[in-house]
Amino acid sequence: MQTFLRLLYWFLIVVQCLIGLSLVYVITIQESKNDGLAGQIGSTTSTSSFKGKAGRDEQLNIITKNISIAFFVVSAIVAFGTGRWDVH
Repeated sequence: MQTFLRLLYWFLIVVQCLIGLSLVYVITIQESKNDGLAGQIGSTTSTSSFKGKAGRDEQLNIITKNISIAFFVVSAIVAFGTGRWDVH
């Protein structure tokens, strides 16, 4: 049983690393929504109000949100799996 838990723990660490790398990749391929400080001062943002198929930016936002949630869940499982949270 101990060997199985150790293998499961290392599997989750590998999954966590892969999810983290994919999260970094998805964030870096997104386009910037503004041009730095110049985009913050005196500019207006236009939002799409139609309910059609989601564009590339919306799809990347959804993918980023889902990968972030998966990263958080796996990270919490790995953190509790270390045994440092046990109270003796």
